[in-house]
Amino acid sequence: MNYISIASNIQANVHVSDKIDEFFSHFHIPTVLHRCGMRKRHGYTVRSLIKPIFSLPFLGKNFFRGIVINQDLPFGKDAAYDVLKGPRSNWRRVLLTIGVRLYRFFDRLTNNERESVLIIDDSTYDRSRSKMVELLSRVRDHATGRFIRGFRMLTLCWSDGVSCLPLDFALLSSTDDAKRFCEATKIVDKRCSAYERRKEATIKSTEHLADMVKRALTAGIDAHFILMDSWFAMPKTIVMLSQFRPVICMLKKTPTVLYDYGDCRCNLMRLYQCLKKRRGQARILTSVIVTLTDEHRAKVVFVRDRRKKDWLALLSTDIHLPDEDVVRIYGKRWDIEVFFKMAKQHLKLAKEIQCRDYDALIAHTTIVFMRYMFLAYQCRIETDERTFGDLFYACCDELNDISFIEALYRILSFAVKGIRKMGAYCEKTVQPFFDRIMEVALAYVNLSKNRLVINEI
Repeated sequence: MNYISIASNIQANVHVSDKIDEFFSHFHIPTVLHRCGMRKRHGYTVRSLIKPIFSLPFLGKNFFRGIVINQDLPFGKDAAYDVLKGPRSNWRRVLLTIGVRLYRFFDRLTNNERESVLIIDDSTYDRSRSKMVELLSRVRDHATGRFIRGFRMLTLCWSDGVSCLPLDFALLSSTDDAKRFCEATKIVDKRCSAYERRKEATIKSTEHLADMVKRALTAGIDAHFILMDSWFAMPKTIVMLSQFRPVICMLKKTPTVLYDYGDCRCNLMRLYQCLKKRRGQARILTSVIVTLTDEHRAKVVFVRDRRKKDWLALLSTDIHLPDEDVVRIYGKRWDIEVFFKMAKQHLKLAKEIQCRDYDALIAHTTIVFMRYMFLAYQCRIETDERTFGDLFYACCDELNDISFIEALYRILSFAVKGIRKMGAYCEKTVQPFFDRIMEVALAYVNLSKNRLVINEI
């Protein structure tokens, strides 16, 4: 039995390796890495160095067992560390380029009527056991309310409601010098990507939002809305992002944030008290048009909080969007929460490698995001029949014709059986009648096909 289990594990590893090879080849990832500054290390190609690191969680290994002490690899640990610490490697461009190629693949499978969105959110990058990591700082975990050692990982994702793609991120330290345990110690050229990454790490998160959205849209990513949590839902931030796409976000019950409603200026709680609510157990309680800064109008939708006897407020800068659509579209923001959980618990974000170099943290985080892209791609091709291409559409046309005729035939068969039970069945009279119905149905199907061909021409 041990031999059987070992053989099955080897076969599974080979299957995973083949899937990863197909992913790297289909989206030309080695070429992207080379164009973004990744070069040979110790005589080994970029593909031979990145692929073993990329494959670690899918093979059930960590960085130490899979890279450092692995005697089966042709290269040593120094080559792996050097490719991660490279100061001229533009990992942001790598992630965005691969994300654009996957977006084009998913966009062909997405109906034009479905709303695709850009999602902005942040999460903690926990390094509680570290002391000498570059730019390590004291950050607050919003989920637990505690302060930890680590970074804030500001992330931008694209989603169509089925697949989620991480497109950009910033690993942020504290803007306060007193809250940073370590400063940047690595000497790098001011013209390279490593210097820019360290510079942006000490800037406020809200100052990154416009640049991240602009980079994604310029690269070719299209989306109908921008979704945000209540942590970023300040009037200035909403107005700033609304110049790119309409914004839908959750509002925080803050007494200092005021909205213009009619002739008065009131906070969110006071605004809710002034409105007339719907009767009964309506999920959407009420909605109102308010004015933000500089006469920018927005719609605020109040919904019932199912967790407790309270209410939640959603804001949309598209005032013509129905209330139900505001709630429905904002529900797609949950995709980034699923991404964070998957990246931390299963793809080994911040756990797989214990490196003090800030460039290595950026490189490893990018590789983790690429792993999630790989899973999103595999999940889509396994579950979406449209990935079969022309064969899918040919089968669908055939099934539609067969299902119509077959359904009509079954109905007529049931009618014949019912007439027979009544004892008034006359085969010579009824059978020609049913034959005529089938002839008319077939003629209708052929006529529909001819009209469709004429319209296409």
